[in-house]
Amino acid sequence: MTAGNPLGRLDDDDYPAYTMGRAAEILGATPAFLRAIGEARLITPLRSEGGHRRYSRYQLRIAARARELVDQGTPVEAACRIVILEDQLEEALRINEELRDAHATPRRISDS
Repeated sequence: MTAGNPLGRLDDDDYPAYTMGRAAEILGATPAFLRAIGEARLITPLRSEGGHRRYSRYQLRIAARARELVDQGTPVEAACRIVILEDQLEEALRINEELRDAHATPRRISDS
């Protein structure tokens, strides 16, 4: 993305491009569902200058996972906690893999 190309933000998963209505439509959910997962602190939408909630593609993916769990009968608060734990586990596994790769790199033994 360049400063002269604001449309480059559309490729940014973290750019808050979606209004609450559009986000709810994409998820097949209601605005109340989005407010509920916000209150459970699963996602924190950014606010427009007018104070309206705006969601990113990343947030919509997280919300979609919560929606799957709720549709299976999981209470909203529990679904949010599960998604948070899944996200933390994924991050921990990624870090472990990076550390494993860093330690697996052969070291040179200098002749003394």
